[in-house]
Amino acid sequence: MTMATLRRVELWAVHTVTLHTGVGSFFFLMIRRPPRSTLFPYTTLFRSLGEEGVTCSVETGGALVEAGLHPATGGDGLSACSGDMLLQALAACAGVTLRAVATALDIPVAGGSVHAEGDLDFRGTLGVDRDAAVGFTDIRLRFDLDSAASKEQLPTLFQLTERYRVVYQTLTRSPAFPLTNP
Repeated sequence: MTMATLRRVELWAVHTVTLHTGVGSFFFLMIRRPPRSTLFPYTTLFRSLGEEGVTCSVETGGALVEAGLHPATGGDGLSACSGDMLLQALAACAGVTLRAVATALDIPVAGGSVHAEGDLDFRGTLGVDRDAAVGFTDIRLRFDLDSAASKEQLPTLFQLTERYRVVYQTLTRSPAFPLTNP
């Protein structure tokens, strides 16, 4: 891997840092504003697909995903299950964050995989057992890395990856979650 070169570009109150490496370019935004003004609202849109089936469309950053019931709850297995999507988002966020941290700290990571799995009792979501939890009761995340990182670098890599993973931090902090009707 080549030595990283940083270039700062100031646009209004936003600093864009471009990190060029032998693998590609990575962009980081640093915003010079009071802490509360750096909150950016993320939105996603749910659209009904009609009256047949229990599915909906969810707009993602680059595609429309049809979401539906898990086969264990009566789904046909052709649509994305929201529980699977949650685990996929957790794994994707962990992988991207780990790669960004490794690149920023010049820690060699040639490849690898992130595995997310969770325990869910479908009796809770189906409403057949009021004592069964609705949602995941345990989630596990495992990294299998191909890396020449030293024994000193790996703990730092994992510590910073955990600290900056948006999906993980959101799940562990339980943010305000009001439901509103128009």
